[in-house]
Amino acid sequence: MELICITCPIGCHLTVEKLADNKLAVSGNRCPRGEKYAYEELLEPKRVVCTTVRIAKADVDPSFAGIARLPVRTDKAFPKERIQDLLKHLHSMEVKLPVKRGTVVVENAMGTGINVIATRTIHKKQQA
Repeated sequence: MELICITCPIGCHLTVEKLADNKLAVSGNRCPRGEKYAYEELLEPKRVVCTTVRIAKADVDPSFAGIARLPVRTDKAFPKERIQDLLKHLHSMEVKLPVKRGTVVVENAMGTGINVIATRTIHKKQQA
């Protein structure tokens, strides 16, 4: 199997072979990060998850031209096989304003030790 390492700008072309003892042989990497990347990508793939969550209707400011969602992301790479469950949870929730960029929106998402954080500061609408 062939992979391109994405851990640094070099982009090494990795060749990965499965050995008889159920281990991997990685070649083509110019640094140890390439081998680590191949192992993780093939045995425990993870991704940083970016999406949006709903803002409570009472907090939506009409001057934001219809912005009713808060952009969020995981603070670390999340197990790939559980991403759909995480997205389902995030899309069903609602956040109250104000929210500051970097605020933890979901702590320890699905027991993984990975937090979901806000990626934008949004203030509560001004009361008239």
